Amino acid sequence: MSVKLGINPLTWTNDDLPSLGGDTPLATCLTEGKQAGFAGFELGHKFPRDPELLKPILQRHELELVSGWYSGYLLERSVEEEIEAVQSHLQLLKAMGCKVMVFCEVTGCVHGDQGKPVSERPPFPAERWEEYGARLTEFARYTLSQGVQLAYHHHMGTVIETEAEVDALMQHTGPELGLLLDTGHMTYAGGDPVEVAKRWARRINHVHCKDIRANILKEARNRNSSFLNAVLDGAFTVPGDGCVDYPAVFKVLKDNDYQGWLVVEAEQDPSVAHPLTYATLGHNNLHAFARNAGLL
Repeated sequence: MSVKLGINPLTWTNDDLPSLGGDTPLATCLTEGKQAGFAGFELGHKFPRDPELLKPILQRHELELVSGWYSGYLLERSVEEEIEAVQSHLQLLKAMGCKVMVFCEVTGCVHGDQGKPVSERPPFPAERWEEYGARLTEFARYTLSQGVQLAYHHHMGTVIETEAEVDALMQHTGPELGLLLDTGHMTYAGGDPVEVAKRWARRINHVHCKDIRANILKEARNRNSSFLNAVLDGAFTVPGDGCVDYPAVFKVLKDNDYQGWLVVEAEQDPSVAHPLTYATLGHNNLHAFARNAGLL
C-alpha cells in the first residue's frame, strides 16, 4: 500500500480518561475527521466491534479502519492463552481489511492511572528478554499467518518505553514483529525518534505522529506527573505544533521505502484544544511533511 494519513479518535474522546469528550458521538469524530482530510481512523472505545455494524458506518463517512490497540499480557500469559484472547480483535481487524495490529505489553502498566507517575512504571525484567522475545515472536508469527502483522507500541508507563528498551525488544524478536514508531512517546521517554527510525526502519510498519510541547513536558517531568495529568496539562499536540523533527523522521522513512499509515495520535483535552481545529492543523502539517519528504 502507499502511505496514507489517518487519525486516532483520541483527538475527540479519550479511551484512558473517558471524561474527556465523553459526550461526543462517534458520528462527530468521523464527520470531522473526514472534513479535516483524513482517509482512515484507528479504533476507539465508541466504535462497534462487530464488522457488520462497523463497515457501513465507516463507508457512510468514506473512511477506512486503520488498526486498533490490543493490550497484551505475554509477560503473564502463554502464547496459546494470548492467541485465544486476541481472537475477537483479530477477526475484527481481518474483516475490516487492516494490515497491522497495534500491540502493547501492559502487564503492570501505569499509564491509565491518573494518580501514579510514569516514573513508577515497572521496569522490564532484564532476565526475561530472551524468553519474552521468543514468546512475542511466536505470537507475531501467528497473527501474521492470519494476514495481520503486529506493530509493537512502545508507550509511556509500560515496561517498554525507552530507546534502549525498544532496541532490546527488536534485538530479541524476529522480523515477524513490526515496530510502531510513536514520535511523541519516544520523545517523552527521553529518546530520539530519528535515531530509532534509522536503526529500525526496516521493522517499522506503523507510525503514530504525536508532537510534544517541550516546555510542558519539562514541567511534567519536574513535577513527576502521571501520563494522564501530562495529557491534561497539554504536553501532547498534533504534528508541527511541537518540538519533534518530522522532516528528519520522514526522510528516514522515505529512504527505507516506508509504506503504511501515518496516524495523528495527539491526546489533548477537547474542551481546551478544539478537535476539528487541531485535526485540521494536524492533517495539513502531516500532509506537508509527508509530501516534502516524498512519501506522498
